[in-house]
Amino acid sequence: MSEPFRPFARKPKAVNINRGPYSMKMEDGQNAEITMYGEVVERHPRDWRTGEPVDGDFIAQDDFLRDLDSLTGAKTVTIHMSSCGGDALVGMVIHNKLRELSAKGIRLICIVDGAAMSAASVIMSACDEVRINPASLVMIHRCWGFFWGGYNAEDLREAAEMYDAYDRAAVTAYQRKTGLSETELTRMMSETTWLTGKEAMEKGFADQLIEDAEPLDIAASADGQSLFVRGRQFHLTPGMFAPDNIPTVKSNLSDATDTTDKEGGTIMAKTLEELRKEDPVLAESLLAEAKAAVQQTALGGTESPAPEAGEDAVQTAVQAEQKRLQEIDAVADLFDAETVQAAKYGEHACTAQEMAYRFAQKAAKQRGTFLVNMFADFKDSGANGVGAVPPVDDKDSEDPVAQAQADAKAFNERKKEVR
Repeated sequence: MSEPFRPFARKPKAVNINRGPYSMKMEDGQNAEITMYGEVVERHPRDWRTGEPVDGDFIAQDDFLRDLDSLTGAKTVTIHMSSCGGDALVGMVIHNKLRELSAKGIRLICIVDGAAMSAASVIMSACDEVRINPASLVMIHRCWGFFWGGYNAEDLREAAEMYDAYDRAAVTAYQRKTGLSETELTRMMSETTWLTGKEAMEKGFADQLIEDAEPLDIAASADGQSLFVRGRQFHLTPGMFAPDNIPTVKSNLSDATDTTDKEGGTIMAKTLEELRKEDPVLAESLLAEAKAAVQQTALGGTESPAPEAGEDAVQTAVQAEQKRLQEIDAVADLFDAETVQAAKYGEHACTAQEMAYRFAQKAAKQRGTFLVNMFADFKDSGANGVGAVPPVDDKDSEDPVAQAQADAKAFNERKKEVR
């Protein structure tokens, strides 16, 4: 039956929202498109020291749901997704909101452009149809969270029960989409399962493999804590690492050899032979430098010529250098940038262990100097002859220690972030 003629029907309002990490568009009032390229969070995080918003691609729950309401009247909603996940509860909320739209007759389509991981995989599973690129990634795991403050056994058991509930909710979402058993899904989540596009199809997470899709350039950073999808960096949640079968590139090339080819693309080679195919000139240049380094090391630092180093020795030297840099990156957050830079590329470059030892020596020296200066200042000030101020009986004054403990407890009760 055709729709009745409405001469005065109001033209559907066009929607064009762009908030950076996500956008929503609807021009004809029927077909809407959402792009989700970021981390889902309850609210945009702020630096606790300055109060300023933290840089990053964050999809805040309230903003997203408010903008989603603007798509009322759409018949089809297509979501383009590339997300490493985020807050588990936010993922559930968005999943349930999308299921409400589906129940109202709106067809939901998700196209996984890069990755649908953790909470993002739950959102993906809300859609009636999931289309996935062969080189895309889906990852599911058991939820976990951060804790601040002190907890007893009962507190921790309560948290474990809450996490179990989150896991059961995620299993329910996955089960509706895939048809897999609760036992199978729980096992996959416990093992932190990574799936390619084809594997996601086989397991029922996706409905269509986009065979003719434009190939994706997906690679991991050297420390495994970031993914690069078509040149765009996505930081993984702390404690999460990319699987070993993803090619590795360096996330910061400012102090390393230029790895862009003549067309402006990123070198993706993992071995010398692959590099020779991509950029023969760069490969031979690096090979010559590596051979010189191996020869120099073999002679204990002398400048006399050494026997020609074989490619096996070169590969060993290159792998050792990569391992050295990765070990430094793994603990870099504990040291200042100057110390890390000197350890990596300074005149006396060293290992992560040597870097820590040097830093400890430096800190001990600075502490000794500080104590000597402080004692001299105290002696010169004459403060030793100043008596104590009688205590003031002020019942309204607050104990700073008690206040700090109360603030910490209130903060912990307000939010235990779950992922």
